Amino acid sequence: METTPPAAGSTRVRTSPLRTAIERFARDESHERRQAVEAARGPEAALLAREGEVDWLPYGPSDSDAIACEILANAGPLELEYAAIRSGVGIFDANHQGTLVVRGGDRREFLQRMLTADLREFPPGRVSEAFWLNRKGRIDADLLLGEFGTQIVAAVDLHSAAAAAASLERFVVSEDVEIADASDSFHHLWLLGPRSGALLEAASEAAAPAPPSASIHTIADTECLAISQDWVGAAGQVLVVPADRVAAVWEALLQTEVAGTRQRVRPVGWLAFNVARIESGTPLFQVDFGSEALPHETGVLARRVSFRKGCYLGQEVVARMESLGKPKQRLVGLRPRGDLLPVAGAQIFALEEGSMGPCVGQVTSSTPSPMLGAAPIAFAMVRSSHADDGTEVLVNAEGEQVVATVVPLRFVAAAAGEVR
Repeated sequence: METTPPAAGSTRVRTSPLRTAIERFARDESHERRQAVEAARGPEAALLAREGEVDWLPYGPSDSDAIACEILANAGPLELEYAAIRSGVGIFDANHQGTLVVRGGDRREFLQRMLTADLREFPPGRVSEAFWLNRKGRIDADLLLGEFGTQIVAAVDLHSAAAAAASLERFVVSEDVEIADASDSFHHLWLLGPRSGALLEAASEAAAPAPPSASIHTIADTECLAISQDWVGAAGQVLVVPADRVAAVWEALLQTEVAGTRQRVRPVGWLAFNVARIESGTPLFQVDFGSEALPHETGVLARRVSFRKGCYLGQEVVARMESLGKPKQRLVGLRPRGDLLPVAGAQIFALEEGSMGPCVGQVTSSTPSPMLGAAPIAFAMVRSSHADDGTEVLVNAEGEQVVATVVPLRFVAAAAGEVR
């Protein structure tokens, strides 16, 4: 996803409804920290002044007609936010997410014929990931689905929501199905970290079913839909909250004490989330692969596509790719040697007899990895000829070219403490 500020004069900006609350949290926490340091007469007190500042990032395509979202970059020290994700729980304001709601008695059968996932057995409480493809087999939307008994709710990138709802609606003929883009009615909060389920249970005073699951919880007198999802190596939760109640729910979550952790529940931003999700091998639609990608190129084929179901839109292309062999390119992990970090968009070249060959791809995401001793790691879209594990390539990094090795997408298996 190319992220740019909104075009001059544009009014299509989705401002976070939590902006004031997040900035107040950061300001109050910074004040508390300064008081603690000053009470100990530590000279570090003056260095903490900036820790109360909140940074925001623009998110959206460069097309000036598209909605530009602001997403939280950080609400305090990155180290504290990352630690919350890895050992406790953090709340991410997912202002860039949209919501599709599918109702009607034929909703499961209809989506079974449309999407790449197998939804034949999709009772209330189940969760599934799926692609919505066009006739050419390319990805129009990446969906996280939860069945709630009377409706299926799908979390989707905001910039895909309206088009996905409209294109799905065009295939409804006589079925009892209603499809709505409800992105203006709901706001998403992501609970990230190994204590996410415990936070959900404590805040709602109700048990959360074992993931993967879709469940309904009442938080701050508000009905919230919870869809479990693992982005960071631990089961998290997508909370789909009525937009006019999200501030109350957010505040209630922050004030909840979670047994089993000494860390406070805290807001976390894109920067900390990005580190953890790259370490854990989680590519994102419109960041690491886009609407021109085929499912076989994404690195998440097995999680989104079933080869045991009947026809769906774009299936012929997917089946042909599966039977005939490799796609032209594929998303892979990349481990550069040394400590130079390639950034998104950095070109990757073949390594031929110790010298630079042709360009074979580019970096899509990167980060220093705390769990790997701050070593640089990256995702990259690379030609299949150079996408096998162990292949060595050259990548541009901080003004130099460094050798890097192609590896699986997941760098850290957090649950087992394993690294690659």
